[in-house]
Amino acid sequence: MHIAIIGNGISGISAARWIRKLSDYKITVISSESEYFFSRTALMYIYMGHMRYEDTKPYEDWFWDKNRINLIHDYVESIDFQSDTLSLKDQGQISYDQLIIATGSAPNRFGWPGQDLKGVGSLYHLQDLGVMEHYSRDLSRAVIVGGGLIGIEMAEMFLSRDIPVTMVVREKSFWDNILPTEESLMISRHIVRHHIDLRLSSNLKEIVDDGAGRASAVIIAETGEKIPCGYVGLTAGVHPNIQWLGETPIETNRGILVSDRLQTNIDNVWAIGDCVELRNPMPGRRGVEAIWYTGRMMGETCAYNICGQEVSYDPGIWFNSAKFLDIEYQVYGDIRPYATPEGQESLYWEHLEGEKSVRIVYEKASKKVVGFNLMGIRFRHEVCEQWIKTSTSVEEVLINLDLAHFDPEFYQSYKNELLETYYKLTGHQLSAKEMNGLDKVLSFLNS
Repeated sequence: MHIAIIGNGISGISAARWIRKLSDYKITVISSESEYFFSRTALMYIYMGHMRYEDTKPYEDWFWDKNRINLIHDYVESIDFQSDTLSLKDQGQISYDQLIIATGSAPNRFGWPGQDLKGVGSLYHLQDLGVMEHYSRDLSRAVIVGGGLIGIEMAEMFLSRDIPVTMVVREKSFWDNILPTEESLMISRHIVRHHIDLRLSSNLKEIVDDGAGRASAVIIAETGEKIPCGYVGLTAGVHPNIQWLGETPIETNRGILVSDRLQTNIDNVWAIGDCVELRNPMPGRRGVEAIWYTGRMMGETCAYNICGQEVSYDPGIWFNSAKFLDIEYQVYGDIRPYATPEGQESLYWEHLEGEKSVRIVYEKASKKVVGFNLMGIRFRHEVCEQWIKTSTSVEEVLINLDLAHFDPEFYQSYKNELLETYYKLTGHQLSAKEMNGLDKVLSFLNS
């Protein structure tokens, strides 16, 4: 059996590796982006000088031949689903028995005038890094359109070279469609403290041509202000990279529609990663989730199914982590960006310095925790996940909070501050008997 995989990101490569572990099938991975798999999340560190490109490759180049995974550096122009063949730009046609589509995401562009000028880019593909590098020479200012994780990464990259940055963000505060209000305001303040010119409630009207086909400024829609710049970063989100499929039999909506086994509507065609939309996502999860770890999990799940071991894709409890300049961010479970849902309560504590916070959301009636949101403070993933899975009460969580800390001997605990915040919120001060959580700690550690 020959399995062809389009895309060599985390999804496609995870599928290839697991298929090889589970079978002797012939495997071919095709990508036009890079010859070898690299860590996309490390792109920023190449620009900042923290890593070399070769350091971002998780496997040595000889790994692929040794594991009999054939790599083709080429572009797939079309798929003939009736004859089971792929047409490549440079290397002709290849046939397959099973096909995995893992083409990832593409950056959003909303038809802004000037969006195709030279000096306009994004930060998703390896080639985007080359564009940034080229236009960073003698750059007097960069303008980033859009917030979110890619936008803040791009801003940090320019700051590492002392290049002034303006961020044009349509939301009232940074990433307020994802972060609750207090955390969003915290990150907005943090961005300004790093001398980034943050323009909130602002939209891009157009990118100005310098007369030679290169970006020279942006114009803000609300005010008409013209901001001179030599590079414009478009980071207003991404979408599943499926436009290239065109008028094919593959069923799509926002992404390629797949079953819980990650199979498309065509029997021998599968899809995984950012390009996918689940037909029936699990409660609390979205149909499209462009996250590194879900791509990895999908690759493994798909491999088991192709190799005859039926497995349903189960991403478990939602989590994510990132870094906003100097502030680490973690989220576990159900945290809403706006008002806390009816029937739930949000326990929020923020450090006086304004760059650390803990949010615990729980059900009012049962007191069981449903989510954690952390800024500048790191909790253990497995502990938070276990608390949510076992419907642990918020009071038990507070009593045993030190379980979640990394390196408890050196880690500053804010347990007392959170207990005081809980008392102010509920009027319930935990008794000495309730505070004796030793038996619960031992029980938790043994579970």
